[in-house]
Amino acid sequence: MFARVKRSGDYQYVQVVHNERIEGRVRQRVIATLGRLDVLQQSGQLEGLLESLARFSDHVAVLNALSANQITPTRTIHLGPPLVFQRLWEELGLPGIFGRLLAGRKFEFPLERVVFITVLHRLFAPGSDRAAEHWCRKYAVGEIDDLELQHFYRTMGWLGEPLPPDQQPPTPSLTPRLRKDLIEEALFARRRDLFSNLRLVFLDTTSIYFEGRGGESIGRRGHSKDHRPDLPQMIVAVVMDDQGRPVCCELLPGNTADITTLIPVIDRLRGRFGIRDVCVVADRGMISQQTMADLRKRDIRYILGARLRNVKEIRETVLSRGGRYREVHGERAKSTDPSPLKVKQVLVENRRYIVCHNEEQARKDRADREAIVAKLGDQLKQGSKSLVGNKGYRKYLSAGGGAFQIDEAKVKQDARFDGKWVLQTDTELPAEEVALRYKDLLLVEDAFRTMKTILQTRPIYHKCDDTIRGHVFCSFLALVLQRELQSRLEARGWITEWQRLRDDLDELQELTLPLGQKTFAIRTPPVGDASRALQATGVALGPSVRLL
Repeated sequence: MFARVKRSGDYQYVQVVHNERIEGRVRQRVIATLGRLDVLQQSGQLEGLLESLARFSDHVAVLNALSANQITPTRTIHLGPPLVFQRLWEELGLPGIFGRLLAGRKFEFPLERVVFITVLHRLFAPGSDRAAEHWCRKYAVGEIDDLELQHFYRTMGWLGEPLPPDQQPPTPSLTPRLRKDLIEEALFARRRDLFSNLRLVFLDTTSIYFEGRGGESIGRRGHSKDHRPDLPQMIVAVVMDDQGRPVCCELLPGNTADITTLIPVIDRLRGRFGIRDVCVVADRGMISQQTMADLRKRDIRYILGARLRNVKEIRETVLSRGGRYREVHGERAKSTDPSPLKVKQVLVENRRYIVCHNEEQARKDRADREAIVAKLGDQLKQGSKSLVGNKGYRKYLSAGGGAFQIDEAKVKQDARFDGKWVLQTDTELPAEEVALRYKDLLLVEDAFRTMKTILQTRPIYHKCDDTIRGHVFCSFLALVLQRELQSRLEARGWITEWQRLRDDLDELQELTLPLGQKTFAIRTPPVGDASRALQATGVALGPSVRLL
């Protein structure tokens, strides 16, 4: 039954109509004609009729009372984040994975719920486990009244706990096998059946510092990428597939050098996931002659970044070779176009190099150098003391006759590197494909920025190695869920900003309102990107008002 407006001559009439199914067809029957629309509006009879009918509808009554500030919510709970990420959590099979791992264990609290709460907290309000225990009370994450802070600590320890000796690898490795490894392997096994064979992997590392002691053994002092050499740290290596999906993370002591990380991580990767034919894409910090020899010995293909200025063969031979560049991407027509890229192949004995050139970056490098040299000339006029300790100036200077001067040969030599980078590979892929695959390594670097800024894994206050590993692994799971949501949004052509999406989802709430002898729950409408996230994950919202 519904109301409609029917035009007759110069006037419009309001009618109440009822749909009936007669002989298999829907027909409309006019129950009553209430009068001319303009007369009903001017006289106020229409509003009076609606108010009168509202007395027989609890839903309308509670909405009217709320809009008139006649009732106050007794509870407000956030729905958006749990609705979207619980759906992803289930579709990735995580409840079943935890169920199998917990079989035979008798925890007196829902451990799987604690992991989900911690992961959701990393995505929406990153902080400590203590903060997560308080934060979750305002979100629709299930029955959690009995959860205590100790349950969060015990869960982190369970995730990072080493497996029994009979489940450890026969040969020593950088780290023992952990319980979190079983979760990563189960996740990959489920995903592998659908779309992944892990033929191309991307690897990068970062450091995460500790405010406290840094665990029994994992916290060590080393080269800090956070510029905090005064604090102990750990190294996190993340592996991603060619779709940008996180595969696994390795948690290493803080004094582990990048150059010693690649081979052990790849060996573990092949053993854990049962893969043989794999190509590794890694950054220049992990490359050495020994590294490449070890990769060849293991029959592992590689695409590795090379150091232009520090490697004599590249600096003097590879960059000096002539040859025509092949254009991969031309100059940008608009800002969303891929950046310009030209490539050429250079063979030195049996070593294959790919020289890449970005004319847009070359112009920037040239302008930056010209600005530095001009500023340097001004500084030299004021005396040499002002140049002491300035690394930006040092590479363009030479000392002669007791004074500094600009070395034009050094300036000219530096110009050879404008907009260029060099890759070394033993694959048979075309040069342009090698360059594009290496550029995909930016996905991993972006993942680290996400994990360390949006998810705010650092700093860590736990004191035990097991709980530290569990804490970082929850950030990895948060990264898995975030990437899964992003890929579903991108598949629909929707590009969203994570911060705005997060805020819009948090706005989807449910209010508990008492009205007379009844209690109602009212759901706010989804706003902005929250609607897109709900559609992308297939979440259907129920009625906006329901009786509790």
